[in-house]
Formats: sequence, C-alpha cells, structure tokens
Amino acid sequence: MTVRKLAVVSAGLSVPSSTRLLADRLAAATRRSLESQGFRVEVEPVELRDHGHDLINNLLAGFPSGSLGKAIDGVVGADGLIAVSPIFNASYSGLFKTFFDVLEAGSLAGKPVLIAATGGTARHSLALEHAMRPMFAYLRSVVVPTAVYAASEDWGKGADGDARALTERVSLAAGELATLIGDRMPSGRPDPYAEPTPFEDLLAGG
Repeated sequence: MTVRKLAVVSAGLSVPSSTRLLADRLAAATRRSLESQGFRVEVEPVELRDHGHDLINNLLAGFPSGSLGKAIDGVVGADGLIAVSPIFNASYSGLFKTFFDVLEAGSLAGKPVLIAATGGTARHSLALEHAMRPMFAYLRSVVVPTAVYAASEDWGKGADGDARALTERVSLAAGELATLIGDRMPSGRPDPYAEPTPFEDLLAGG
C-alpha cells in the first residue's frame, strides 16, 4: 500500500489548545479521505510551542537544534501540510511565522497546504486570506481553496448551528487537500551528501 506523509503544524500556546484541536480534526478528516483513496497515511504532528526557544536560537545561530531539525525535516519531507495558527492582532502568531521563516528557501515549493486558524471572534477570519494565504503563495506552496476558521462560537453546540458548519468546512478542506496529495508523487527531501562529487573530478576542476 502506498504511503503518504502528512505534516500538521499547530501554533497554539495553551494546553489544551483550540488550535491543536482544530489541527487534529483536520488531520483526522484528511487521513480518512486519503485512506478512502487506498493510501496508508503517516501523520507527523509539530507542536510549535515545544520548539519556541529552539526557534529563537535558530534565528540567532543560523541552524536548528536536534528536535527542531527533526520537526523541520518532517514538514519539508511530507507530501502535504496542514498549518494552523491562532489569530493575534488580525494576523498569524509570531511563533507560527518564525517557524516558516527558518525553513530553507524553496523547501515548500509545490507542496499542498491546508491553512486554518482559530480566534475569539469570527471577525478575524479574513486573516486567513490577507495574511496566511499570501505567505504560502510567496513560499510557492499549493494552497487548497477552502481555508478553515474556527471562532469560539464554533465549538460545543452539538449537531446544530455553528458546530455543524465547522464540521462541513473541515470535511471540504480535508477532501481538497487529500485530492492534491493523492495526485502527487511521494515527496522526499534529497540528501545533499548522497552523491558526492568524486575526488578526481574535484582535482580536475582545479
């Protein structure tokens, strides 16, 4: 059975976090959709609050620590990405932005991405379109058409009202991401040391 790798980046700060809850729901829906296509799915969750100090050190030193490096490799090497941030001051969080700032240029080019966000009020939902979508467009990712926003009123209303609407948005966006992932060749981060230049060629070039 063909394997597809799904990375799930969550930038929630609290425990428990509505941002992580939304990320988990999107991941579960995407997994179900991919499995219905006949794929086996490996999910790589990345909780950014666990890497906060390492991200600052990466900005200052220019390279990631062991645990952060593993998280970066998981995101870069995935076949698809779910990226979820809380909205602060009408934009994504600084922690969320810092993670994508430390990735190598071009590492997300062509990668299917589902963007999502959480916030206290539905008025912040446009941050997905005026902040998050342009950022991933700049990174040359392929962002699915449906973005998912969850405000406080979207949780805990049973089968009716806003909770049902959120479930429908999650299902729609996850299906779009699964289609893109299923249509692509399996991803893999190339090893820069896998095919070194022979020593004789180096001498000849000198």
